[in-house]
Amino acid sequence: ILKYKDALVLLLREVLNRIQFRLNQSQLEELDDETLDDDQQTEWQRYLRQSLEVVARVMELLPSQTFSVLFPVLQEDLDIYLGLQQFIVRSGPSRRLNITAEADCRKLHCALRDLSSLLQAVGRLAEFFTGDVFTTRFNDALAIVQRLVEVSCYGSQICLYDVEMAVPSVLKPDLIDVHAQSLAALQAYSHWLAQFCGEVQRQQDQTQFMDLITSSMAATTPLINAKVPEKLLLSACHLLVSMATTVRPVFLVSLPAVQNIFNLITENHNHRLPQEAQVLVCRALSNMLLLPWPSLPEAEQQWPNRSANHARLLSSLTHQYRLLPRPPSKAVIQQTLCVLKDLVDSISGEATKSRQICYNSLQESVQVTLALFPHFIQQPDVTDEMLSFFLTLFQALRVQMGVAFTEQIIQTFLSMFTRDQLAVSILQEGSSGSKVVQKFLKILQVVVQEPGQTFKPLLPSILSLCLDQVYPIVAERSCPDVKAEMFELLFQILHQNWRFFFKSSVLSSVQRTGAEELMENQAQFIAAMQAFGQSFLQPDIHIFKQNLSYLEVLNTKHKLYHRKLFRNTMLFHFLNVLLQVLLHKSHDLLQDDITLALYNMAAVDFQAFYSSFLPEFLNGCQGLDPHQRTTLARNFRPERVSEHD
Repeated sequence: ILKYKDALVLLLREVLNRIQFRLNQSQLEELDDETLDDDQQTEWQRYLRQSLEVVARVMELLPSQTFSVLFPVLQEDLDIYLGLQQFIVRSGPSRRLNITAEADCRKLHCALRDLSSLLQAVGRLAEFFTGDVFTTRFNDALAIVQRLVEVSCYGSQICLYDVEMAVPSVLKPDLIDVHAQSLAALQAYSHWLAQFCGEVQRQQDQTQFMDLITSSMAATTPLINAKVPEKLLLSACHLLVSMATTVRPVFLVSLPAVQNIFNLITENHNHRLPQEAQVLVCRALSNMLLLPWPSLPEAEQQWPNRSANHARLLSSLTHQYRLLPRPPSKAVIQQTLCVLKDLVDSISGEATKSRQICYNSLQESVQVTLALFPHFIQQPDVTDEMLSFFLTLFQALRVQMGVAFTEQIIQTFLSMFTRDQLAVSILQEGSSGSKVVQKFLKILQVVVQEPGQTFKPLLPSILSLCLDQVYPIVAERSCPDVKAEMFELLFQILHQNWRFFFKSSVLSSVQRTGAEELMENQAQFIAAMQAFGQSFLQPDIHIFKQNLSYLEVLNTKHKLYHRKLFRNTMLFHFLNVLLQVLLHKSHDLLQDDITLALYNMAAVDFQAFYSSFLPEFLNGCQGLDPHQRTTLARNFRPERVSEHD
């Protein structure tokens, strides 16, 4: 590294120069900053991101040199930004930025664009101050975070987005962007703050850490307001979420600035934030109360108090939603469920205690949602939102919901999704109705995968829905999305509940000890296999690949191809279909997968494959004379005779 040190520092300086408007305005203005590409980035954003990756690589190799090159450049633009306060003049109720000369406006525009880029650079380097190097690089990181907090507080105090100015179409977006980027850069240091939080728990003096968090919240919370430009509002919301979820200071919830946000969200129902911001703020407030505080023992977690506060928070958030018997409006349903789904999703990987408190607070809203479901069955956009919520609940909180209530939910859905209702929903391909059925099938996938006997009583109804109601509608139509979920459900029923069909163990069936295989629910098993077989006759290559892999898993785990019923009544049909597909070259992309499955099926009984199946198959092939058939049969060299024969 020392050998290349000078070259790397030179590269770093050059890259930093290339992204600065102050030095490169004409070239950088040519980069498009409006049209989004496939990665949702503009040409300018892509250029900046690639440049910052170079800066990060150099930082990895030469941390102190990178820091000493970057910080003075940042400082120069910061001084301009922090000096803007002296140019603000009041005239009556309004404020004006007293910079009007064209050259000065251009210079300010360049400085603000550069400051925004350099703040992103500082954020990108956050990962190089955590982990093992936390202590050795502590002072540098502290200097950065203090500066970011100062800049964020300054922006929130003087609210430059509210000031009148000479060229608002240029300067106002610049000022909003710098403010938003200062919050985003501070958010990037949340893992560093979390490590700092852990360190100060072990020390007596927490003043420095508390000051940083208190000031950060003083900068963030005034921006959580519907009147603030959305870009800035969302930056503030994301920072609040990181403080609540990653840093988790014990005192966060008791800060006056944070209490103001609780009051805003719980008392001010008429001034909702835009939906995305509302969801983020509710997630932050919920997580403050639900997530355990790191490095504190269970006895000091204050669960009873936090649980009561969480119940109050959710009761307030869902107040309008729960005003039965009059059903809530469509807008209230969608807004409420969107928030609740996000709250559940954000704690899905947490410890039992957090999930239990969450479910206790949610319980009434869950029951209300189930009661509302039948009223909205004809409105797929609403039922889509409801099923999204239930799917998240099943994935995250099914243990907390308990068996009886889970069964009640599934039975309600099964009774609502009649054959006619399913047909209406599925046949509007790509519509909300089709999405509703997909979500319902996903919920059932979660249920049938639950270990133990818990939901076994529901299997017959779920199989019947699949085979008697959904399958006949999709069998001869394309409906790829619904089909994929239906076959996934069928596979999970077979895979996770094999003993629902086959009572004997894998061992005795493979050893062929002469014991008869004990089968139950044979008709459903045959119908499921026929559905899989039928899918191989259709052109959809994705369903073909998915279903072929399902059969192979069932064979690997449960010896499907060796089962007496499959061997005697289905094996030759599957071999026939797969060989026909290979001959017709209709699914050439899957040639290897098909060949492997064919081999595994034939390997059940190679003797029968060569002596019975092949001659019969060749007899059925069109356009071959007897001599060609005999030659082909002879050229199939027996792979090996099964050891069982």
